[in-house]
Amino acid sequence: MSRKISVLILALALVAALAPAANLDFNNPTGTQGLIMIDKLGGFVRFFDPVSFKELSNFTIPAGPPHELAISPDHKTAYIPIYGDGVYGRNPNPGHVIVVVDLASKKMTATIDVSPYQAPHGLQVDANGTLYATCDLSRKFLVIDPKSRTITAAIDTEGTGHWIAVLPDGSKAYVANKNDRPFVSVIDIKARKMTGKVSMPNGTQGITISPDGKRVLAVDYKDPKFAIIDTATDKVVDTVAVEKNARGPFRIKYSPDGKTLVTCDDQEGLANTMSTSDLHGKQQVLTVGKTPFGIAFSADSKTALVSNHGDGTISVIDLPSGKVTNTFKAGTGIETLSYY
Repeated sequence: MSRKISVLILALALVAALAPAANLDFNNPTGTQGLIMIDKLGGFVRFFDPVSFKELSNFTIPAGPPHELAISPDHKTAYIPIYGDGVYGRNPNPGHVIVVVDLASKKMTATIDVSPYQAPHGLQVDANGTLYATCDLSRKFLVIDPKSRTITAAIDTEGTGHWIAVLPDGSKAYVANKNDRPFVSVIDIKARKMTGKVSMPNGTQGITISPDGKRVLAVDYKDPKFAIIDTATDKVVDTVAVEKNARGPFRIKYSPDGKTLVTCDDQEGLANTMSTSDLHGKQQVLTVGKTPFGIAFSADSKTALVSNHGDGTISVIDLPSGKVTNTFKAGTGIETLSYY
């Protein structure tokens, strides 16, 4: 083999190694730069060292409290919705702003006003950096250009969409309507319209997309199980019981390597882990803190953090051993968190 060919092969291998994975899910971000937490009960955005778990800085949200979180594909910007001073189904003073945060400086740099739409909550991004938001009181799915900070489309969802899952290529979205409507709303983003309903008779709690974009997992709002939706057909192809949970888990997420699924149950204070190679196989059921709400994964997929909204702590789970190895204090009540 000639030296030129060898160099070419080496260069192509390097490019392949550095290129983003084709099926990368930008809505389950991870990284080694930092750790951001959304302290809903305290009204703060908090930054922690991703290794030592020491708090580095924080700031209050003037129009708060903040709820959810999305991070741009380049990991330079975080988006945080101001939902209002209430909770789902009881939000008397709904918000209409999404806060823009520069992750390098750890400071709020702008806001996106989504008026006349109210109560932005679930946020997602796609590979191009387009921002998506549900406004549950307005029953809308918003498509937002974050550069111009303008809404480019407002699509009816026929339900009070609370959380969303957007395919990595930005072609479709799946909107969870909690207990307001017995279906997941399917949105064709390119056509700018709702095109289908996936039956969820008890309503839908947490929702997420598999890293390859082929499956949506939609948690039952009542019973301890989740449905597996085939994104090619928008049909439920399987259901999986979540062991020892009293009802459907609050949240569900894949690890970055796609090998582990973690759920958290806000009623029982449990986190379940299961292998994605056999979702009907053995589950590890762990006791975490009070009212677990959020899940984040380290870049190596070895650590999962669960934010305990009810007691202001974070549980550290070592996924290879299936054990809670540490618990540390973080704010008053963290709704969600992410490595970046």
